[in-house]
Amino acid sequence: MSAPHTDVEQVEAANTAFYEAMERGDFEELSSLWLTPSDLGVDETYHDPADTGVISCVHPGWPVLTGRGEVLRSYALIMANTDYIQFFLTDVHVSVTGDTAVVTCTENILSGGPAPEAGEELGPLVGQLVVATNVFRRTPDGWKIWSHHASPVMAENDEEDSDDTPS
Repeated sequence: MSAPHTDVEQVEAANTAFYEAMERGDFEELSSLWLTPSDLGVDETYHDPADTGVISCVHPGWPVLTGRGEVLRSYALIMANTDYIQFFLTDVHVSVTGDTAVVTCTENILSGGPAPEAGEELGPLVGQLVVATNVFRRTPDGWKIWSHHASPVMAENDEEDSDDTPS
C-alpha cells in the first residue's frame, strides 16, 4: 500500500492508527498520536500549555477530561482494565479545513476478556454502540488528535416504534 497523499487520506490513517493502538493496548503509540503544545511550536517553559492546543476527551459516561495528563491517564486506566477490545468503525466521515480535521464515526465496540490464546475460544464479550467525533490538528509530524468525544447510542424502545394512532 502506498503512503497516503491527500489530507483526507492522512487523517483517515491517523484515525485508524488511534483505534489500532487501543486494540493492541499500545500506550506509547497512543500517547504519540495526541497533540502536544510543542507540536504547535509552543515552548511550554514560556507559554501556558492550556492556552494553546490543550487536548480533551470525553469517554461515554465520563466527564470532560482536559490536558495530556488527564487524557492519557484515562487511556492507561482503560487499557489496564480491558483484556480485549476491538473497534468496527462505520459511517466514517472526514472533513478537512486548513490545519484542522474532523472525523465522525460510529464505534461498534466488542470488549471483554480475556483475549484468546491460539486455539482458544474468546471469553464473554460485551458489545457497545458509540458515536464519536475526533478532531485532528496538522503538525510537522503529521495529523494528531486534538479532541475525542464519544457518546453511547441509546437502544430504541420497541414501544416507541409502535403506531398508537387509530386507523
